[in-house]
Order: sequence, then structure tokens, then C-alpha cells
Amino acid sequence: MKVPRVESRSVLVTGCSTGIGRVTARLLRAHGWQVIPTARRPADLEQLRAEGFAPVALDMADRASVRTAAAVALQRLDGRLGALVNNAGYGQPGALEDLSRAAMQHQFEVNVLGLQDLTNQFIPLFRQQGFGRIVNVSSVLGRIPLPLMGIYVASKYALEGLSDALRIELRGSGVAVAIIEPGPIATEFRATAENLGWQHLSNAQSPFVGLYQRKAAGESEPRRRDRFMAPPEAVAEKIRHALESTRPRTRYPVTAVAWMGAILRRCAPDALMDWLLSGRLAT
Repeated sequence: MKVPRVESRSVLVTGCSTGIGRVTARLLRAHGWQVIPTARRPADLEQLRAEGFAPVALDMADRASVRTAAAVALQRLDGRLGALVNNAGYGQPGALEDLSRAAMQHQFEVNVLGLQDLTNQFIPLFRQQGFGRIVNVSSVLGRIPLPLMGIYVASKYALEGLSDALRIELRGSGVAVAIIEPGPIATEFRATAENLGWQHLSNAQSPFVGLYQRKAAGESEPRRRDRFMAPPEAVAEKIRHALESTRPRTRYPVTAVAWMGAILRRCAPDALMDWLLSGRLAT
């Protein structure tokens, strides 16, 4: 469906500490966008300032931080914003039976609830303007239920459904909603999440304890480049298309793995998917 172009080429990009967010901020700035990147840690904010950005501090799990970041961004942009790229997030590994309620809640606070809370700060403005873009960075795991990443998978399934519902609710408003579905991307995301996550899963009674230990030990070794892995620039280009096209797609799979995952989810029976994915439990 055709939607209005973004008249105010200004964008708030969350999760710009490293990887996809940082690369996206650079790419959009190079193509004429006024970019306000966000990060949580002071050191990352300083690095962004050193690159010439004027970043905003944002902790997606903190309601006050979300509200403050939105207000600061709008103040800097004189009350106008063209687009929002929701990229911030993390992945909590571990079998579902081994996760505490607090761990599961925090995963959803960051990846789902904080994301939508931030988005809601700008929707009235987008409606009033008659234009705007909302780009939510999901994952191939928003379609494929990878074992030992269940709560992260659940958060991305939720994000997919949330984005679809929001797109329908905003139909006719001039505001477009797009979902980016990366597969394996050459960033620190997976290594960081797993390195921290496996170490925190210390349930001695878990049937997966040996696997956790092997995973944690393996993360300390250099990671070989996956032949299906793409650079973060590949994701950033999809985000740019979603922001600049008058006919943005509703979903943008990135990498062959993401495309294959989408096809398998639609066509393969559950028994086949279970068999294929259960191999992860033996690694």
C-alpha cells in the first residue's frame, strides 16, 4: 500500500551501542537523515558523541527513562519526528524451565513493553502530521521457535503480532509499520547475550546443565564466521528502504536463513520443524 513520504527526515534509532543500531545511525545520517541515536550505558553515549551524534540516554526497561527520552528527542527536533526505529533489545538464553520470573519479565520489558511504550509516545504526533514510519527490528526467531532461546523467541513472536496489529490500527493514517527480520548477523549481539546468559543458568538440577557449561565455555573461544551470516549493513539498508519507500513492505527478511525460516514456518509440518530444531539440544 502506498503511504506518504516522510516530510521531516528525522529519526530516533534505539539500541545504537554497537552492531545494527550503530551502523543504521551512520547509514541514515549519510543519506541525509537527522539521526538521534539512543544507548543505555554512559560509555556508549560518549562513543556516539565522539562520532558527532547527539545521543539520548534510554533504558527500555525503565518507564521513566522511556518517557524522558521521548520528550528530549522531541524537544531537540522542535516537536517533529519523521520516524522511529525500534532496534534496542537483547536475548536471554536458557531452557524455559530454568528461567526465573524476573528474567522472563525483564526480557519482555525490554523487547516488547518498553518498545511499545516508546512507540506510543510518538503515534499521536505521527497521526497529527499525517505521516511517519515505525520500523521494528524483530528476528527470524519471530517465526522459528529455537530451543534454549524460548523467552527471547516469545518476545519476538509478540513483537511480530504487536506490529501486525499496530499496522492495521494505523491504516489510513499515513503511518507505515514495517518489521525487519534478520537472520544471523555479524555483530556482538549473540556472543554478548550467550556469554552472560549461560553463566547465569546455574541450576544444578537442570537436565541442561552440561549443555550450559559447554555453551559458556564455547563462547570464550573465537567464533567462526557463519557462511550464512550477513554484515549489519545489510539490515541497515532494509531499514532505510522501509523509511524512504512510498511502498514499504510489511516484512523484510535479511539473510537466506531468514527467508528459509519464513518458508518453513508456512509450509513445514510441526513434526518436521521439531525434529530439525531439536538438534540444537545435542550440540
